Amino acid sequence: MIKRLQKRYALSKQGAKDLIKGCFACVLQNLSFMFPVGLLYCLVSDLLNGGVTGNGGIAFYIIGCAACIAFILLTTYIQYNATYFATYKESGVRRITLAERLRKIPLSFFGKKDLADLTSTIMADCTFLEQSFSHFIPELAGSVISTLLVSASLFIFDWRMALAALWVVPVAFAIVGFSAKVQEGFNQKSMDAKMACADGIQECIETLQDLKANNAEREYMGGLDKKIREVERRSIINEFGIAAFVVSASLILKLGIATVTLAGSVLLIRGDLDVLTFFMFLLIVSRLYDPLQGALQNLAAVISTRTNIARMNEILDHPIQQGTSELSNSGYDISFDHVGFAYNTGEAVLKDVSFTAKQGEVTALVGPSGGGKTTVSRLAARFWDINRGKITVGGMDISKVDPEALLSLYSIVFQDVTLFDNTIMENIRIGNKDATDEEVLSAAHLANVDEFAEKLPDKWNTNIGENGCELSGGERQRISIARAFLKNAPIILLDEATASLDVENETLIQTALSRLIKDKTVLVIAHRMRTVAGADRIIVLDGGTVAEEGAPDDLMHKGGVYARMVRLQNESQRWTLE
Repeated sequence: MIKRLQKRYALSKQGAKDLIKGCFACVLQNLSFMFPVGLLYCLVSDLLNGGVTGNGGIAFYIIGCAACIAFILLTTYIQYNATYFATYKESGVRRITLAERLRKIPLSFFGKKDLADLTSTIMADCTFLEQSFSHFIPELAGSVISTLLVSASLFIFDWRMALAALWVVPVAFAIVGFSAKVQEGFNQKSMDAKMACADGIQECIETLQDLKANNAEREYMGGLDKKIREVERRSIINEFGIAAFVVSASLILKLGIATVTLAGSVLLIRGDLDVLTFFMFLLIVSRLYDPLQGALQNLAAVISTRTNIARMNEILDHPIQQGTSELSNSGYDISFDHVGFAYNTGEAVLKDVSFTAKQGEVTALVGPSGGGKTTVSRLAARFWDINRGKITVGGMDISKVDPEALLSLYSIVFQDVTLFDNTIMENIRIGNKDATDEEVLSAAHLANVDEFAEKLPDKWNTNIGENGCELSGGERQRISIARAFLKNAPIILLDEATASLDVENETLIQTALSRLIKDKTVLVIAHRMRTVAGADRIIVLDGGTVAEEGAPDDLMHKGGVYARMVRLQNESQRWTLE
C-alpha cells in the first residue's frame, strides 16, 4: 500500500506513511463530532422518560459535555499535526527529491523542457499538492471512512431509515467520480494555457532588448495579452466544469434529508418507528451530510491533482545516469570508438565517429555548423549517453561511471558563461568549493581576472549581478577560465571560448588558456581556424562523421575540407565595406 501511495501521489516513503496517519486522524476527528449527537440523544431520551435523573443526573451531562469538548480538542490537535505539519515537511522533501532527480537526469531531458515548465513543476505543482495533502485527501478519506462506520451503526438501529438516509451517498460520489475524464481534460488545457503564458512572460523578459531594438514590443505584448486572456478563460471553464458536477452531487445529497423525513413520517404513522429513533436519524443526517458535501469538493480537488502528479512523475520516473564512483582510468586519453548518437528527433547527429584525443596534446574539433562538434564535447563528458559505440577515458568506459565522478576529471570552459548573483571570489570558487582565498586569488591571477577585479568598487567582493550583468563578455569569460584553473582537472574542454570576443580580450584569454592547458588532455571546439592553427591534431567533423584528421600542416597539404575552411576565412578577413 505504501508503494502504491508513493507512485500515485509522488510521495516519499515517509510521506506515504504520514498520509495514512493523516487519514486516520481525520477519521478520529469526524467521529469525535458524533459524540455530542449521542449525548443529545441520551438527553432527549431522559426528557421523554420524565427527567434527567436516569443516567446520573445533570452531573452526567455536564461531565459529558466537558468530555466531548476535550475529545474534540484532542482529535483536532492530532489531526492538525498529522496533516499540516507532516505535509509541510513532505513538501520540502518533494522539492528536494525533484531537484536531486533533475541533477541526475541526462541533459537530453532538458531539450524537451523549458525553464518555466520545470520551475512550475517544482514550485507551483508542489504548492498545489501541499494543499491537497493537508486538506483534500485526508479529509476525503476521513469523511468516507467515518461515514461507513456511522452507516453501519445506523443499520443496526433501523435498516429502513438507514437506506433512506444513505442511498444518496453513492449516487453523489458516482456523479463526481464519473466526471474524472472531463476534469482531467479541463485541467490539462488549463495547464497548457498557463505554461504558454509563463513561457511568453519569460521570453518577453529575456528578449526585451531585441524587442525594443526591432520596435516589436506592441506586437509581442498583443500576443502575450492573448495568452493571459486564455489563462483566464480556461480557469473559468475549469472552475465551471468542476462546479457543475459538485453542485449537482450536493443537490442529490440534500435529498437524503427529505427521504429521511418522508420515510420516518410514514413509519411513525404506521407505528413501526418510535419518535426517539426518528429524532436520532434527523440529528445524524443533519450532521452527516455536511462533511460529505465537503468530501465531494475534496474528491473533485483530488481528481484535479492528477495532472500535477503526472508532471512530477515525468521527472521522478525518467531514467537517470548511473555508474560506479570508482575511477579505473589509466591516463587521460579520450577515445571515441565508432560512436553514433541521435537526439530525440531521431535524426542522427553522429554516425560513425572514431578518434583519440591524447594526453599532453591539443585536439581541435572543427567543421561546418551542425557537423557535431559541440555534441562530441558533450558526449565526452557524458552529458548525454550515446546510442552505439564506446567512449573511453584512459581505457575506462565512461558509460559505466557515475557522471559526477567522471566530471571530476574535467574542466569545461563554455562559450556561454553562467555566473551567479554573487561576488567575484565566490563565482570563481565554484571550481572548487573547498579552495582557500589564496588559492582562488592565484587562479584568478592566472586567468587575468585581477586586471579588472582590482578596479571594481569592492574589488574581489564586488557583487557582479545576475549572470554577471555588471561585467563585459571578456571579463565573464576570464572568470570561467579562473574556475577551470582552480579545479585543475586533467582534461580540458574548450567550447568556442573566444568566439564572441574582441581582439584585446581574445588575446588575454588565449594567454590564460595557454597556461591552463599545459600537460593536459585538451579538446578544443573552434570556428576560427587561426585559433586551432597551433593544435597538435585536428578532427574535421562534417555531416556527423570524421571527414579528415591529422596535423594542421598535413591537412593543408591535402587540400580538403580543412584547407577550404582556412581559405574561406582568409578571404572573409579581406572583406571591406564598399
